[in-house]
Amino acid sequence: MSLALHAYRQITGLLEGFAPRLLAARARAGREDPARVGERLGAAGRPRPPGPLVWLHGVSVGETLSLLPLVASLQADRPDLTLLVTSGTATSANLLAERLPAGVIHQFIPVDGPRAVAAFLDHWHPALGVLVESELWPNLILAARNRGIPMALVSARVTESTHRSWRRLPGAAHTLLGGFDLVLPQDAASAARLADLGARIDGEANLKLAGDPLPHDRAAFARLSEAIGDRAVIVAASTHPHEEVFLLRALSIVPQAFCLVLLPRHPDRGAEIAALLTREGRAHAVRSRDEPVDAGVEIYVADTLGEMGLFLRLADVVVMGGSFAPVLGRPAVGGHNPLEPARLGKPTLSGPDTSNWTAVAALLTARGALRVVHSAIELAETVEALLEDPVEARAMGERARRAAAEAGASLGRLMQALTPLLPPPGGGERA
Repeated sequence: MSLALHAYRQITGLLEGFAPRLLAARARAGREDPARVGERLGAAGRPRPPGPLVWLHGVSVGETLSLLPLVASLQADRPDLTLLVTSGTATSANLLAERLPAGVIHQFIPVDGPRAVAAFLDHWHPALGVLVESELWPNLILAARNRGIPMALVSARVTESTHRSWRRLPGAAHTLLGGFDLVLPQDAASAARLADLGARIDGEANLKLAGDPLPHDRAAFARLSEAIGDRAVIVAASTHPHEEVFLLRALSIVPQAFCLVLLPRHPDRGAEIAALLTREGRAHAVRSRDEPVDAGVEIYVADTLGEMGLFLRLADVVVMGGSFAPVLGRPAVGGHNPLEPARLGKPTLSGPDTSNWTAVAALLTARGALRVVHSAIELAETVEALLEDPVEARAMGERARRAAAEAGASLGRLMQALTPLLPPPGGGERA
């Protein structure tokens, strides 16, 4: 073990005694589930079922949602396995409670202290651990390796800043990455960075490219569709601060009648956005307040969790948020997943910042399924043209659907790579 990792273990062991107090404070602030704080200390929230168990982890909403196609494939191919999904945020836990299939267990990941990690692994005895994206927690990885648990790092994403940080600790990075039996980066850039840090690269697979169309409530769709009436619907998906007012003003020159749905990336911004709309003098309704949509409502604030699929289905045009920072002179966000509207066959626009989705955006743009706009006037003109020409809008959406299906082949590659690490069927419980 490198000196840095030894020091990390010693320091986290000393600090672990303060974890209960810190977690209690976070629970009071609404950042932890107070009824489940024990899970963050390694205390299991439920008994372990008998038989082999596979553990999958994603830190927050995006990562855990990307696990859902893998969960479904594992359930279909290996119904003998118990699946445990862990995450680190209360928001992700709430969403997974709605989206995980029956029989799949959710727990909070323990803090990366030696005792909490040991308690977690001692209780669950996973036959395989699968970590998504960039979860390199030293105590967790090293304890799993010491117990002989095969580990996979999949859909791995390493930013340039993360790469620079780990390069300062080359021995620690090499040791941690050497603890994985399988490393599948999500793109070529991450593959190069991981290889530079000492990882053995086993191919590429991006879980965020896989998956079915987002689910929706059919009754809610019917009610909203009737309430909006004949107006077109423009959905601004996963917006960030400063983008809402930009979109409002840019789209104000579009001549067609439409209802704008603002779907903030963080739903708790609903009140903030409503206050902005009041200052702008725009008639609006807020979904979390159960305010009705009628002919006089120009803008609907969709500040609820887990309803992206509903609002994307309502859309005639989708505008991806998190992508307009360069236009606004703000720090880059990186954009959000344009495959979500693409899977539903929706014509989609994005601002120029797609840095988190470079390969996906390039594929969709090359296929005529995504249009990148660089100014308010270009945004308005492109939206106007799509609303004016529904035949072209539908064709663009169909091109998006086909491109999304092509991109989804990552899941098959991932399942093929994971299969040798899975416990054999009928192998019994891993001790």
